[in-house]
Amino acid sequence: MNERKVVVLGGAGAMARPALGILARRSDVAEVVIADRDHGALQEAVAALADVGPARAAVVDALDPVALRELLGDADLLVNTAGPFFRLGVPVLEAAIDTATDYVDICDDWEPTLDMLQRDGRARSAGVTAVVGIGASPGSSNMLAALAARELDSVEDLHTGWPVDVPFVGDDPEEDAVSHPSAAAVHWMQQLSGTIRLLAGGELVDQTPLRAVALNYPGAGRGTAYTVGHPEPITLARTCSVAGASACVMVVTAGTAAYLMTLQDDIDGGKLSLEGAAAIIATPTARRYTRALVRSARLAGPGALPPFFALATGLRGGVAHTVGARMVASPLGMAKATGVPLALAAGQILDGAVHLPGVHPPDAVLDPGRFFDELAPHCDPPRAAGADVVVVDHAAPVPS
Repeated sequence: MNERKVVVLGGAGAMARPALGILARRSDVAEVVIADRDHGALQEAVAALADVGPARAAVVDALDPVALRELLGDADLLVNTAGPFFRLGVPVLEAAIDTATDYVDICDDWEPTLDMLQRDGRARSAGVTAVVGIGASPGSSNMLAALAARELDSVEDLHTGWPVDVPFVGDDPEEDAVSHPSAAAVHWMQQLSGTIRLLAGGELVDQTPLRAVALNYPGAGRGTAYTVGHPEPITLARTCSVAGASACVMVVTAGTAAYLMTLQDDIDGGKLSLEGAAAIIATPTARRYTRALVRSARLAGPGALPPFFALATGLRGGVAHTVGARMVASPLGMAKATGVPLALAAGQILDGAVHLPGVHPPDAVLDPGRFFDELAPHCDPPRAAGADVVVVDHAAPVPS
């Protein structure tokens, strides 16, 4: 008998929609509760599932702690897509812990990720399994990193990369954050300004973002990518025992990197707000365009780096070795590339494959082989298995 109740918070939003369909089709889910504060959008979301599976709407403000706990009173799993996570991540997770509700989200902010990981003890005491940051990046990127790292006996450096304006099989021009500024673009501007946290010399340090990182990908060659604030360096340092450096980088052309640096300068200098910068991503002023054009001449480009990858260096059999894992297929568009992995992680919690009380990054509890096998049929076009989604590349050891 279906007995599991799943609440999807922020369920009327774009990132939640792909997850809703997958969850509503599950035989072990009795009801999907789509929770949001937008009544009109909620009705549309419920109507879209009319022929799919049992779903109902619940109007709730994620910032209302009482209403949220009432909603979760008899829920088995909370799927959280409500952002911004720097504001909502911790209080929503705490509501799940207080109501003994398992939890999964798409948090891509490093600051609340740290705060949520600090709730690990409370979650364990409550018997709550919580997986934070399981979308595209973080999420699929963590699974790539796990595949690469497990090919090594010890990991020295571990980087994850995702594409901005370079071609990728999962691109959807209609959902391109560069062309269509949104709340996601505001988050992006936040993670490209101020300081970010990453791993250097085996220690977590704060640095300015958009620093150039030169990488040598096996079988492809050298290229340069640019740092951005994300949870992966923080969580992978723990799960993969990285001894040296770890950063999340953007695979981006020199021209776009230069323009982002121009926006970064103006945000940090107080000339632009995060919202103001997000609004002009696709429409640079003549002055900013000129500044970026001059700067781009001094910047290196991505070369032959894959668009979406993890790259690990370390030792294998006592010999220096490099392993890359790259995606060659993906669900089409930002919403599906984020929402589908979220639903797959939720499924592993629902069926008991992931049942470890505490707060975990995805690579700590999810099996990457199963993850990519289950992602395969959701790719565009559909693939048969994980081997058709991810390619693992090795650099041949240098003969002694």
